[in-house]
Amino acid sequence: MHKGMKNKSCCKVLLAAYSVASKCGQSIKSLFFITKHASRGTGNDQALEKARDLVMLLATLVASITYQAGLDPPGGLWQDDGKNGHKAGDSVLLATQPTRYKVFFYSNSAAFVVSLVVIIMVESRFLLQRHTLEAAMLLDLFGLICAYAAGSCRDVSTSIYVVSLAGVVLVYVVIHIVFFTLDHEESPGDIKDMDHKREVLLLLAILTATLTYQAGLTPPGGFWSADDGSGHYAGFPVLLDNYPLRYKAFFYCNAASFMASVVLILLLVNPNLYRPGIRCYALYVCSVVGMFSLVGAYVAGSSRHLRTSIYVLVLAIAVFAFVTIQVFIFLCKRSPKQQQSFQRNGTMDVKIPDKRSHGCAQKGVDIHDSGNKFTAQGGATNDVLSTPGVSETGGNSSGQGDIDKSTGSIGSSRNKELRLYLMLLGILAASVTYQAGLKPPGGLWPDERNGHDTGSSILHESNKHRYLAFFYSNSTSFMASIVVIVLLLPWTLHRHWLPLWPMHTAILLDMLGLLAAYAAGSNRDMGTTIKVLALIFPVLAYIAAYPVMSFFLNRRRQPSEDGAQCDNNNCKNYQTS
Repeated sequence: MHKGMKNKSCCKVLLAAYSVASKCGQSIKSLFFITKHASRGTGNDQALEKARDLVMLLATLVASITYQAGLDPPGGLWQDDGKNGHKAGDSVLLATQPTRYKVFFYSNSAAFVVSLVVIIMVESRFLLQRHTLEAAMLLDLFGLICAYAAGSCRDVSTSIYVVSLAGVVLVYVVIHIVFFTLDHEESPGDIKDMDHKREVLLLLAILTATLTYQAGLTPPGGFWSADDGSGHYAGFPVLLDNYPLRYKAFFYCNAASFMASVVLILLLVNPNLYRPGIRCYALYVCSVVGMFSLVGAYVAGSSRHLRTSIYVLVLAIAVFAFVTIQVFIFLCKRSPKQQQSFQRNGTMDVKIPDKRSHGCAQKGVDIHDSGNKFTAQGGATNDVLSTPGVSETGGNSSGQGDIDKSTGSIGSSRNKELRLYLMLLGILAASVTYQAGLKPPGGLWPDERNGHDTGSSILHESNKHRYLAFFYSNSTSFMASIVVIVLLLPWTLHRHWLPLWPMHTAILLDMLGLLAAYAAGSNRDMGTTIKVLALIFPVLAYIAAYPVMSFFLNRRRQPSEDGAQCDNNNCKNYQTS
């Protein structure tokens, strides 16, 4: 009896402990992690979803660039063992300027560790609701600023100038917000619109910051590998000694773009700052300044001759003028009604004749839907066909406005998605071409033997025509990407709608330049280059063959389906009779 009682009491204790542990586990899980049963429809949950996505994006990109910077530190690595006690593979900056290296290393490491912690804890509802992860990302950004200021230059005064650039941008934004948003009253619709625009600006700022961070720590031309008798010191940029003015132009343009992007990210974290900043054009100005600074850094760092830099600037102006002229021609050819409709919802209203029957009204709606589908696949504008709604009695139905509003909103949303898609393409192409232009294929000369300059392109001297083909194709792609981003930014911030077909033209030019640059820079013989370019034809043939096959297959199925439908109709008529 006593043993049975003891066993029962032990079982009760274990069950009670298990229930308490399970309840504690569920409470902890519901507190820290987003469960599948959690509601996703409320505004609070949607805000948490957006915050989590943006924090995840920022943390991932920061972790990637800090990881690369930690493994490949500024100043380069020693090529062999030295008399001063350093070993081959050690950091040059650690031996020449240990304090500066430690500031860079620990700031970069702190940003890397914070990013990893944020990535691990990004599913926590508890931390997201209390904005803890956003605060951690602010610490992450300050770590990036300190690491950039310490690793991108070799003297204290230049580091102070770099940090002061961030202060200048921040002061400008605050002054702009204070003086241009005094009498504005915010409506609930503006909040949702501002949040949407914030996402695009944040994506652009994050990718620009990642590009300029890497380029600032490892500038074009590389570093001196050892001291010599000519006044060159190990770990110092080669471009600074050989072309000091060109290096300073690259350095300050790249630093301005980086600091403007970091300040944008800092401001876009706080709704009380980014909403008035977007409304008064302050963040738009910062984004445009960052883009043009990126162009200046590319022009200064991608070549070593003034004439080539002038050619690249002329190329940028030509691409911008080409796209702008297309936009101007489009705006001049529009009628006043089309212009009002285009400014209202970004679509073109095309009226068709009024048919006083329900079937015709239904056809009008179907045509409208097909027009929107065409636009989603890459049409220049949304052809919104507005058909008066008609009731069965022949009069106008009260649902006419609903049809127009629904179709207009569908066209506008698809137009927005297409613009976001074009901007994303421009951002990615700009990031690839910027890195390739500063570090061209073939590498750089490590010394000045045989009459060539240290840090200049090897391909430029070994195969000049191939290098020029790569350089100008890559530059064309980069400039076209910047033009697309700059022209789409006004739409992102305010309702200055622009036609999409000039953007499509610029993106097409962008992709063709990218293809030509890859074909010229990825190999060294003409036969391989022709084969790379010829690969586009079988790809286009495959893409063209797929819809043709689909068309013929659907055409074969149509008679059988029509026959089956006729049989069903005959059966119904027979039953009713």
